[in-house]
Amino acid sequence: MSEESSAFDHRAFLARLTSRPGVYRMLDANGDLLYVGKAKNLKRRVSSYFTRANSRRIQLMVAQIASIETTVTNTEAEALILENNLIKSLKPRYNILLRDDKSYPYIYLSADEFPRLSFHRGTRAAKGRYFGPYPSSGAVRETLSLLQKVFPVRQCDESYYRNRTRACLQHQIKRCTAPCVGLITKKDYQADVDNTVRFLEGRASEVIDDLTEQMDVAAKQLDYETAAAFRDRVISLRKIQERQYVSGEKGDLDIIAAASEAGKVCIQVFSIRGGRNLGNRSYFPRASAEVPLEQVVSAFLARHYIDRPVPSSLLVSVEPEDAELLAEVFSQQADRKVKIQSRVRGERLRWMRLAQENAKTALAARIADRLGVRERYEALQDALGLEEIPERMECYDISHTSGEKTVASCVVFDQQGPLTSEYRRFNIRTTDIGDDYAAMAEAIERRFLRIRKGEIKMPDLLVIDGGKGQISRVHEQLESLGVGDVQLLGIAKGPDRKPGMEQLFLFGTERPLILNSASPALHLLQQIRDEAHRFAIAGHRQRRAKARQQSVLEGIEGIGAGRRRDLLRHFGGLQELERAGVEDIEAVKGISTALAKRIYDYLHGD
Repeated sequence: MSEESSAFDHRAFLARLTSRPGVYRMLDANGDLLYVGKAKNLKRRVSSYFTRANSRRIQLMVAQIASIETTVTNTEAEALILENNLIKSLKPRYNILLRDDKSYPYIYLSADEFPRLSFHRGTRAAKGRYFGPYPSSGAVRETLSLLQKVFPVRQCDESYYRNRTRACLQHQIKRCTAPCVGLITKKDYQADVDNTVRFLEGRASEVIDDLTEQMDVAAKQLDYETAAAFRDRVISLRKIQERQYVSGEKGDLDIIAAASEAGKVCIQVFSIRGGRNLGNRSYFPRASAEVPLEQVVSAFLARHYIDRPVPSSLLVSVEPEDAELLAEVFSQQADRKVKIQSRVRGERLRWMRLAQENAKTALAARIADRLGVRERYEALQDALGLEEIPERMECYDISHTSGEKTVASCVVFDQQGPLTSEYRRFNIRTTDIGDDYAAMAEAIERRFLRIRKGEIKMPDLLVIDGGKGQISRVHEQLESLGVGDVQLLGIAKGPDRKPGMEQLFLFGTERPLILNSASPALHLLQQIRDEAHRFAIAGHRQRRAKARQQSVLEGIEGIGAGRRRDLLRHFGGLQELERAGVEDIEAVKGISTALAKRIYDYLHGD
């Protein structure tokens, strides 16, 4: 259902709007989505925007409405789910949004004969068991590291595991029992797997009791070395318990604390699974300062948990709007009762206060960081004599080794900091080897052709890692593309290439500018220059490594694409192939003794 005109006639629209539950979508004159909302009564909820819009934010949004579309649902719960899906996929301008919407990370235990433990994010389609979810990738990797010290279940990639001919370093430092080369029986390995599973299920006390009993048995049999090994495992597990376990909690719950200041909001989430504290994470929803904290928390819960695993209890510092509706939807989704509680006491109150303190601390750090970025941009405007503070900067750098596999990088900053999702690399193919000027020109041409098409925003300041000659070449390239409204700045290394002595070449000025080493403007330029440099080097190394792994073998007579693939798959990479002997190479299917010797001689320069 929709109504469109240059001046939206809300009375005519409301006159025929249903009172059933549903979702409404507000659009502007260009058809761009302004806002998505859900309602138990569509007519009553939508009409409130035109009769009780008392906040400046709502008034501004209503003034832009050119049409409203609605979708009727059977229940308010269905409307909440649809609203959440639309907000996540369409990201309307006036909705409360979460910037980080990645899927949760898990620990994955494969279903192989000798199972593997690994970090997992994404769909859970592979056979095996998934433990979590964890609040962050750091929490998963910390848990994997702790487990590897106590129960040495392998964590190597499958290709690496399948192609081992001798035990690796992980076995030597006692982090793996080397099932790849048969140094442990399946029964003994499975015992470590079973203990790992029990630990991840929150039954560490059972594991400790069993290990203690095995320690006593070994000691009575005078097998003191084995007894000492069990003792060390028990000590490590007890330390992990002290570090991770929450007193008095045995089930799954999340503690959600909210804090607001200076128009910013932070929501801190502590995840408790099986009585274990899996860690915490900070979220910073994009919301107007006029939106009540109760509404922000309600929106956060919907975005965070709908269509995702939800624990049995959610402890919140602020009673959310629609708490009963959210609990109903979460319960239906989980197929068990889910409680949302804001009034807690005892040990839970202590954890809630800790979460609130973390939220306040994270928010204070965020605000301070944002203020610091703003100060740097203002200082840059003053230092360069710009008419306005640059809202968007792009910096370019070139990386290669003696002209080999040249890569150009483009990093993007705005007044919030780095925009990593908009970083780009360019594999340079059309220029002469070692010609950095031509390589930069190629990258600029490819980038700005897309900018001219409107696919990418135009930067206010274009920063080049180079001096006067480099920015002159870039300016020529921009002119040939018909781009003349972007400010150009080159950053050249100072004497002895010391940080703080950089020379700045602003296009159109004769003499270089040298800023004080303590200048916030210089710190900003150093940050974006170093980030471009890092991103370019990483891209070049990846490209060079890939090319060498493929091209080295291409020079051997009798080695086609299929044999190259079989060799690299068998040994897990070029490095392991170079370490192999003739007999090892000959073991690869389709490789004769003569060809194996030819490969060995080629790789060793004979």
